[in-house]
Amino acid sequence: VQLQASGGGLVQPGGSLRLTCAASRQIDRSYAMAWFRQAPGKEREFVAVSKPSWGRPYYSEIVKGRFSISRDIAQNTMDLQLNSLKLEDTAVYYCAAGRTIASMKTYQSGYTYWGQGTQVTVSS
Repeated sequence: VQLQASGGGLVQPGGSLRLTCAASRQIDRSYAMAWFRQAPGKEREFVAVSKPSWGRPYYSEIVKGRFSISRDIAQNTMDLQLNSLKLEDTAVYYCAAGRTIASMKTYQSGYTYWGQGTQVTVSS
């Protein structure tokens, strides 16, 4: 499976962006799909994840209440709506998919497939 992330760009603080992750083939409900991000000079960190059997999406505390993940299984896509963006949200955002278990959902090792990343820059 190939994942393609898109939608990044330059936005002012307080602005919004919508990222999309498109899969090259169907990713069924048994897969979790997630977003991670990596800021310059920092390690990649978990942002959000969605898996139907887990119920509601799960977010990192840093983005909770500002970001929203949505998934369209029929279209093989996953979106991340980024609202109220802050300077510290600047990073390359990566989408990922894998048959991870709930206890591993925030760990990169739980995901098999990765997109190439899309740059989000928050700057005034």
